Amino acid sequence: AELVELKECNTAEDPVRPELDNNFRTSYGRRIYGVKYKGEIHAVMCFAYTNQIPKNVDELDKFSHDAFLQSAMRDQNVGQIAIAYTVWSKKKGGGKLIVKEVFKKIKISNHLNRLITLSPLTEMATQFHSKNGAKLLQINDETQNFEYQVLK
Repeated sequence: AELVELKECNTAEDPVRPELDNNFRTSYGRRIYGVKYKGEIHAVMCFAYTNQIPKNVDELDKFSHDAFLQSAMRDQNVGQIAIAYTVWSKKKGGGKLIVKEVFKKIKISNHLNRLITLSPLTEMATQFHSKNGAKLLQINDETQNFEYQVLK
């Protein structure tokens, strides 16, 4: 399996945040990744890079915008925290696969030191992240944050 950056995704497929358009998902250093296996995309995960942990999409927008501007001024990479704000699977096992591949990428990156989610307050999100080894960091009004421990 390999992680590939996508220029866009079908936002209607996104079960978590279908209201966020491709422009949002790709501006201010934000990225869309897919995990490719045998020539097919098995899952999609969208990221923002921040220096703070967002509690909602507005903060995600603001914090990633701030991190982007700071990085432009200092000529460095955007943000130290990778925030996964949505993930969906197109094939069985795709979600688990993309978490594994993203994890590998963050471990070898020289500027990212944390992988944190901005997840909905659903049982499905809780089970998915717990099963994949994340720890619950905090519960917010509309979301919850899980952290995947990145040991370098």
